[in-house]
Amino acid sequence: MKRETVCRSWRWVCLAVLGGAALFGADWPQYRGPNCDGSTPETILAAWPPEGPKVLWKAPLGESFGSFVISGGRAFILIARGGDEVCLALDTQTGTPLWTYRLGNTIFEKMGGEGPRSTPATDGGKVYLLGTYLTLACLNAGDGKELWKHDLPKEFGGRTQLRASGINSWGSAASPLLDGNLIFVHGGGKDASFLAFDKTTGDLVWKGQNELLTHSTPVPATLCGQRQIVFFCQSGLVAVAAESGALLWRYPFKFSISAASTPIVYGDIVYCSAGYNMGTEALRVSQSGAGWATTKLWRKEHPFCHHWTTPVCKDGYLYGIYGFKDFVQPGSNPGAPLKCVELATGKEMWSQPGFGSGGATILVDGRVLVQSDAGALVLVEATPAAYKELARFTPLGGKCWTMPAVSGGRIYARNTKMGVCLDVK
Repeated sequence: MKRETVCRSWRWVCLAVLGGAALFGADWPQYRGPNCDGSTPETILAAWPPEGPKVLWKAPLGESFGSFVISGGRAFILIARGGDEVCLALDTQTGTPLWTYRLGNTIFEKMGGEGPRSTPATDGGKVYLLGTYLTLACLNAGDGKELWKHDLPKEFGGRTQLRASGINSWGSAASPLLDGNLIFVHGGGKDASFLAFDKTTGDLVWKGQNELLTHSTPVPATLCGQRQIVFFCQSGLVAVAAESGALLWRYPFKFSISAASTPIVYGDIVYCSAGYNMGTEALRVSQSGAGWATTKLWRKEHPFCHHWTTPVCKDGYLYGIYGFKDFVQPGSNPGAPLKCVELATGKEMWSQPGFGSGGATILVDGRVLVQSDAGALVLVEATPAAYKELARFTPLGGKCWTMPAVSGGRIYARNTKMGVCLDVK
């Protein structure tokens, strides 16, 4: 083969590879994105057309409050269908269903609605699910075939959280956490509240602690050079070593009814918040020799809190929806505000009403993308100087108590009935 032909062939190979990378972009592989902090390195349009971004597809789903995860041209979501919890895989180009997998029974809860509250996780080749009744499953991402599964209540004495009345259960609302080669979940019983499994084989790597669970998803962090997993329990924050489950530090935080917001770790500061009269705190974590210490930086009382949404942090400032059961009601209630808060001090920099306490924020290209609980997608400049809205579009109405996801220059959003994909390249 002539050299010119060889070079031309390699040029086409390179173009194909780069084209595929541009098509799929950065994955959004689990709850709160690739870094588990609500951020993505993706870049998107900062100015949208007057009629809004192009809607590439809309697809019927099933009720639930989990969000999309995106990898390898597939979108995965856990939904309710016929009283069951079902994992649905969609083609990201068309919204066409590719496969479904039944995980188990789901719930109907009159204050929220039907379906799971959990978001899957994926490493591209596999999909990981944690159900309402603490079934943990691993599937082949290509065809939905079950690879391994654990029944946490049967195997580890797992227990889901009951409401204060002791009558109805919200079950588990936390999502599985993928970090390195391990899947971390809460859901065990005595001396097995926290569990780590090998993501490939499903073998138990470690278990530990005796904690009562909340609805909060754990978060990975590196503090003082130590990789750790921070769980938000009914006793407060509990951090364990990622590789062994050894206890590192605790921080007490009062509990009432439910805590669903995920802790935020930024530098050496950890931030946690919950509704139901619990409020918000920030603490500093330090290490001296083999010991760990926590120091409270500030506290604010309810309703300076997050109902179940989690803020994002950029350059030491939080951008999140603050309020409790303050939902958007057109014509009567603008809904809970988006606020900018200095993380180290708790100082409020600005506040903008109209988003609703069921909404969510993520960080894209250094800007805040907010989904209001009534469906508006709003792009906001991440600056403590003032609220600056860059773009707004409402592709869906209804109850949108979920987090949007961004991958490949596209926004994936949903309400309790439909999913939508928008082109924002």
